[in-house]
Amino acid sequence: MSRAWQALRALRLRLLGPTKEFVGTDQFGNKYYRVPKHESRAGQMIPERRFVEAVNQQHYLYEMGDFPVEWEAWIRKKRNDPPTIEEILRNESYREEMKQKIKDVAEKDKLLQAKEYKAGLVAEPVRTHVKGHASAPYYGKQEPSQDPTSTANTFQPGSWMPPDSSSSQNK
Repeated sequence: MSRAWQALRALRLRLLGPTKEFVGTDQFGNKYYRVPKHESRAGQMIPERRFVEAVNQQHYLYEMGDFPVEWEAWIRKKRNDPPTIEEILRNESYREEMKQKIKDVAEKDKLLQAKEYKAGLVAEPVRTHVKGHASAPYYGKQEPSQDPTSTANTFQPGSWMPPDSSSSQNK
């Protein structure tokens, strides 16, 4: 570049600031830009800046996964070069393949566990059955019995009443 062009470029940078350079788009339509390293009006060196112009301008509607991982790594400066379409497609197919393999392994594990439970090699997980609530007075019985029950297996709260509560007060 000639000295005249360098002077004009330096003058434009000082007056207007740096221009953003288009880097690429992702499959969702988001556009990625960078502002190269430049010198400010005060003479300070400003580092490179990377940013995205999202398709959806309403930021609160975005969820995790709306930006490809490769582009996010480029924006956060974890990688120097922007990703290519081939790289994104290759990584996406790899992720889908891994999801399928994980699903297959989980199914095999369930079948193996069922075999072990059936053979008695492993104890099955305990499943508790709730028959009523502690505040329920009868737990399905129609009338409370007059005889006390003393075994823990058959005891139900509220099922036993003292034979005659008035005679104990007279003593």
